[in-house]
Amino acid sequence: MSAPSPALGAFLRVRRDALPPERAGLPAGTGRRGVPGLRREELAGLAGISPAYYTRLEQGRDRNPSPEILAALARALRLDPAATRHLHRLGGHLPPDDPAGPGDAAGRLPAGLRQLLTVWDDVPAVVQNAYLDVLAATPAATALAPFYRPGVNLLRAAFLGDSVRRRYRNAPELLARAVASLRAFADRVPDDPRLGALRDELTAASPQFRTLWERYEVSPPPGGTVEIDHPSVGPLSLEYQRFAVPGLAGTLLVVHTAVPGTPSEAALDRLVREVPAES
Repeated sequence: MSAPSPALGAFLRVRRDALPPERAGLPAGTGRRGVPGLRREELAGLAGISPAYYTRLEQGRDRNPSPEILAALARALRLDPAATRHLHRLGGHLPPDDPAGPGDAAGRLPAGLRQLLTVWDDVPAVVQNAYLDVLAATPAATALAPFYRPGVNLLRAAFLGDSVRRRYRNAPELLARAVASLRAFADRVPDDPRLGALRDELTAASPQFRTLWERYEVSPPPGGTVEIDHPSVGPLSLEYQRFAVPGLAGTLLVVHTAVPGTPSEAALDRLVREVPAES
């Protein structure tokens, strides 16, 4: 069993504030509420614990809840499996399951994956590790966005520069997902020194990153849509999917595609065939 985290109370408070009463199965009621989500006593009642004990948990005066209490709180808060695991880890009941972290994943990419990226030179595809470092990218990916280039950290590019916000129309959604990915990694390896340094750097330099980190989201979806204003070919709406790379913890292959027959497919084809990768 690992040591309970002082972040337990903050996580409970954020998730309680974010849960509307009607979603928790309670009547919305009438009149103004003093909190945006559930009241402490409402959550305590749903979890079957006393309001006084729940208050001690949220205020950090009791950091040793049992697994049964954590499970009850997870059910009351309507947490998904990843967030439930995160809650149990904060309560000190899950050991780190990947202490080594991604390590030198760039030097250990499978030969088959490297060959696939060579064959896919006209498909925007990126390999990234759990820190969101770009390990490999096809020419089409670099033409799509210049920060898709080996050696670039996508979190630094997103929060310490303006290129992501200028190019992606749905940047707020994408940034939230990126932070959720980093938090999911932090949940598995909470003592990773490089992750801690990256988190501290971005927290100090970017109020937006700090706000997203404090939302405690740990469940980024496996895919989604990017809306891009490309300076050479104009608007693009692309689907992306993330695939885990076997044997390299936290390493993902991210592939972008356009829906056949759409203007985005024509623009993407024009991009990869006519536009050189940006420097």
